[in-house]
Amino acid sequence: MAITADHIRTTLADYLAQRPEAKTELGVVLGLLDDGDDLTSRKTLPGHVTAGAILVDPDSRILHILHNATQKWLLPGGHLEASDGTLLQAAGRELTEETGIPPHVITPHSQTPLHIDIHPIDANPAKDESAHHHFDFRYLFRTTADIGELQTEEVSDAVWREIDNISDDALRQRIAQVLR
Repeated sequence: MAITADHIRTTLADYLAQRPEAKTELGVVLGLLDDGDDLTSRKTLPGHVTAGAILVDPDSRILHILHNATQKWLLPGGHLEASDGTLLQAAGRELTEETGIPPHVITPHSQTPLHIDIHPIDANPAKDESAHHHFDFRYLFRTTADIGELQTEEVSDAVWREIDNISDDALRQRIAQVLR
């Protein structure tokens, strides 16, 4: 069963119950949902929902991937698929697809995202995509496994990094809070 607007709305409500200070920033997502926009489709502009994974190893390091399209080190994640039943499932799927780490060795920290980030995406003429925004629902997972076979169509490298390498202050603080 595909992710629905109601699921996105409920997930946002759960997140905002824990982080009411984010309501202003995330108001755009709620507004688009209210307007009836299909935020599960990567074709939806000015933006759409994506799902990301913050994977923590036993040494409290965070997995980063080198994304082929951007040539940037990012957290695993990506677009939703029709087979995803929840945003958490989408984040887990993207994590296992990109890193080769099997799903049975990753454990979600919570059903609620640790962080929701809105960030701009450059136009990609090769995919006929104009500039837009990703509304990235990021979930924290733990594992004792190491990196598996990478999805080389999208990822060219993966590495465990210390938490200090997370450039987003809010995300870094939230991860540190969970790891305490």
